[in-house]
Amino acid sequence: MRLFSTDLHIHTVLSPCGDLSMSPSNIVERAAAIGLELIAITDHNSTLHGPIVRKLAKKKGIMVLFGVEVTTKEDVHCLCLFEKDKQRMLIQDFLDQNRPEIKNNPDLFGYQLLVNEQEEIIEEIEPLLISGINASIDEVEKIVHQLDGLFIPAHIDRPKYSIISQLGFVPKELKYDALEISKNTSMDTVFKNYSYIKNARFIKSSDAHTLNQIGASKTFLNMDNLSWNEFKMAIQGVEGRGIVLS
Repeated sequence: MRLFSTDLHIHTVLSPCGDLSMSPSNIVERAAAIGLELIAITDHNSTLHGPIVRKLAKKKGIMVLFGVEVTTKEDVHCLCLFEKDKQRMLIQDFLDQNRPEIKNNPDLFGYQLLVNEQEEIIEEIEPLLISGINASIDEVEKIVHQLDGLFIPAHIDRPKYSIISQLGFVPKELKYDALEISKNTSMDTVFKNYSYIKNARFIKSSDAHTLNQIGASKTFLNMDNLSWNEFKMAIQGVEGRGIVLS
């Protein structure tokens, strides 16, 4: 086994907060340039750029997980990660069915663009993707695990849109696979401020919205190879696999 370099929280131009430089091709080129071996594309409430990023990244030997940063009805951001395209489509159906009908205002929130390999705009997504969906954090966790995905509350230390900022704590009964901390927080700070979750598994990601943010914070995974099963075991810390934070 060896350590694999990963960034599990990256936004594209599909997210309204994503910089216009965050095209699938640019993201893959940047990830390859800085030596990332596994990435997750986690746009707000949408999985639509996952397939094209995976196709482009395969040419560079980079593994791509289908991901999404779901905003629950409590306004908690949660990373949801999947292996297969069928799972991606099913979670996308769930998101579409539970999305409030709020139209995006690009001047206020930013553009939501779906692009192809040549960086040509295919579609501008009309519904506002950063809105909380009509499903609770418990409901999101349940559907993610029903689809054999991994469920990770995002940037739990942040003062907005985190599980702690919105709920006041991490519920003991919530079945998460790990917790994400932001790049500006140390594990010492987490243990000091949130000692009741000291036994949780933690990852750290860039939450990149611009190209230069990709890989700014990484999680190294001790695995035998690049595969979903190895990734899942590393996140769960079983059979000698594990997480090493940068």
